[in-house]
Amino acid sequence: MNEQRIAWAITGAGHFLADCAARVLRYGAVDVYLSRAANEVIRMYRLESCLEGEHLRVRRETLASSPAVAGFARGLYRVLVVAPATSNSVAKFTCGISDSLVSNLFAQAGKSRVPIIVLPTDLAPEMTSTGPHGDLIQVYPRPIDLENTARLRGFPGVTVVDSVEEMADCLAGYLA
Repeated sequence: MNEQRIAWAITGAGHFLADCAARVLRYGAVDVYLSRAANEVIRMYRLESCLEGEHLRVRRETLASSPAVAGFARGLYRVLVVAPATSNSVAKFTCGISDSLVSNLFAQAGKSRVPIIVLPTDLAPEMTSTGPHGDLIQVYPRPIDLENTARLRGFPGVTVVDSVEEMADCLAGYLA
């Protein structure tokens, strides 16, 4: 079997997006999975060029089913990274909903016992985020969003991280 790859799912979040997109380029063999919303947000933030590289394979959500998830059962992936993860994705993860590309990736990685790293956007009751035009905006996650993030921390095989740096450190442990 060839060397295992990283599966990296990007959702439609602007928070952490630029740092995550830049971070993807640092790894050797990555399959990047973009949700429909991620496609839109990446264009809004003008980050399309951050996802170009000969070691990257970018896959966009286009089908109702998600045949790409079979790579987990085949042992293609060493780890799944979901970064950034919107409150919508985190809620689906915690409720066991698998109705989109990213939620199917999460479910199949778990069923295949592939480690999962999640960087949620909703980490504190008040946060400062950067908008698409570089402006700083205040964001106030709802209590339910913070509860779902806390709940996800208790899932076996899932590591919830609080920063891009912590995500990179955690990922380094799986790549060593």
